[in-house]
Amino acid sequence: MLQVALVEPEIPPNTGNVGRLCAATGARLHLVGRLGFQIDDKTLKRAGMDYWQHLDWHRHAAFTDLEEYLAGGQFGGRLICFTTRAERPYTSIRYQPGDCLVFGSESRGLAPEILARHRGLAVTLPMPGRQGSPAGAVRSINLATAVAVGLYEGLRQIHGWQGPA
Repeated sequence: MLQVALVEPEIPPNTGNVGRLCAATGARLHLVGRLGFQIDDKTLKRAGMDYWQHLDWHRHAAFTDLEEYLAGGQFGGRLICFTTRAERPYTSIRYQPGDCLVFGSESRGLAPEILARHRGLAVTLPMPGRQGSPAGAVRSINLATAVAVGLYEGLRQIHGWQGPA
């Protein structure tokens, strides 16, 4: 099983979509730190549709709580930090069962201190259009989209999915 952590997510529909994705793939979802919405927000529930009750999710007050949870649990794995500030592409990692894919908030990304502690496993989603775009036009892609890209690459590697013949 892979895991996904959203650190201080701000936009309810993004979190709802990630929750739905995790329910569909069997990934555990961790919500970490201060949320930009109430967990019973209607837009969160609407984006997750009626799948929220099938979601394996956990709430952590701080990132250190997530680190302790993963270090001490049966599903503990490495923390793979997704950030626009990394050079290493997400496809260069050999994903393993139990790995936790970590994503920061929509407006700030992951805090520098988190990246400093986990620099060895910080990866990025290459965006060739970013270099050719006017300065600042495209900083990153949508959070739920980024989670889907990373999660499905991990699932492909772990389960040997090759796609349609």
